[in-house]
Amino acid sequence: MLEINSIRKSYAKTTALDNVSLKVNQGETVVIMGPSGCGKSTLIRCINRLTEPDSGEILVHGQNILELSDSELMEFRRRVGFVFQQFHLIGRLTVLENVMFHLVLAGADRSWAEKRAAEALEKVGLSGVHSRKPEELSGGQQQRVAIARALAAGPELMLWDEPTASLDPILVWEVLEVMEELVRTSSTTMIIVTHEVSFALRVADRIVLMDHGRIVEEGHPTSVFADPISEIGIKYKKLLAS
Repeated sequence: MLEINSIRKSYAKTTALDNVSLKVNQGETVVIMGPSGCGKSTLIRCINRLTEPDSGEILVHGQNILELSDSELMEFRRRVGFVFQQFHLIGRLTVLENVMFHLVLAGADRSWAEKRAAEALEKVGLSGVHSRKPEELSGGQQQRVAIARALAAGPELMLWDEPTASLDPILVWEVLEVMEELVRTSSTTMIIVTHEVSFALRVADRIVLMDHGRIVEEGHPTSVFADPISEIGIKYKKLLAS
């Protein structure tokens, strides 16, 4: 479904991605892990061109998305859900309006968009807050609204960029439980950047470990963490054993 070939990205003298290649199958849940600054967020931002790579190619169903025109890129992004570290909700809009906003902006019928938004909110356990404003919700609830917004268009690919990073520790599991349920019940292809090791063990079909802008190890979670071959993998194994 997704094929990343020899992607490179640098910022001034800093190399964020150094010849990264990765294949993701249809319906697969891939979790990308590694220390802060290793390039994992840059990598998934390149997939929908929120960040433009310097070289390489990114193929989705055989089409190089780096060659898309502006209008083609907009259409592609409608098929890709993205959940950010920050919620990026619009304060003047209600919860329901936030979730349906991009659907209406894309030209969808308003009544259809309302139905899709309500269904997405139900999936994340927020059926009773349609008329509230973001400021009336907890951080965990706001992130669940952001997840519903990403789900509303029925994406074929979901990208998650450390969705619990901005939450208080007590709220982290609220969001992780929703994510785990979505992985369990959905056939959507998912790429998740996270530091949550126990969560990764439960949901991932494959773990990808990054360090210094490169993929240093990948495989099934149990094999990667049980018998790692990379320095980063060994550190994660020690963390799990502590």
